[in-house]
Amino acid sequence: MSADRVHRLWRCAGLQVPRKRPRRRIAACRPRPLAPTGMGQMWAYDFVFDACANGQQLKCLTIIDEFTREALAIDVAGSIRSNRVIEVLAKLVSVHGAPRYLRSDNGSEFLSRAILRWLTHEKIETALIDPGKPWQNGANESFNGKFRDECLSMEWFRNRVDAKIVIENWRRHYNEVRPHSSLKNLTPFQFKQQLSQPRPEEAIS
Repeated sequence: MSADRVHRLWRCAGLQVPRKRPRRRIAACRPRPLAPTGMGQMWAYDFVFDACANGQQLKCLTIIDEFTREALAIDVAGSIRSNRVIEVLAKLVSVHGAPRYLRSDNGSEFLSRAILRWLTHEKIETALIDPGKPWQNGANESFNGKFRDECLSMEWFRNRVDAKIVIENWRRHYNEVRPHSSLKNLTPFQFKQQLSQPRPEEAIS
């Protein structure tokens, strides 16, 4: 029986064809703040994937401070679920304090109930980008591109343990040695130190 005939029979019987309710988009009801104006206001996180020479898969959770460009963490594992994301974030919050916003795409790990509950408990607001628009997470996309070009594509990882060591060394080099044009050729650590120094008028007062 064709769909048209079924619809006619429904109408003759006084019935209505049920309509699908549109799914509510989480991103539509959550504002996306503008670029941060200070350190610790906005963190961003995402995943980058690679593989080792022995076939082991790599899933890297990258977390940055959008204002200082500091790579706060690159967690490397074969699989990273929401509980591990929370563990990494909790460690960073204990060291740096909680950011006001956390920017991400709409990946399932970032929209899990466990993570959303934890963020609510820590009073951290989510800043979800629109689906299919990675440029709205530009700072993290830029970092991930440098991470891939300067580390993942340049190194040969024997196994996952080797990858963790090499990637952590690269993260430290990125923060402490590598100058950034967006920071007036300072490293993220130098830029942070500059922000922490009192201004002349503050020193006088």
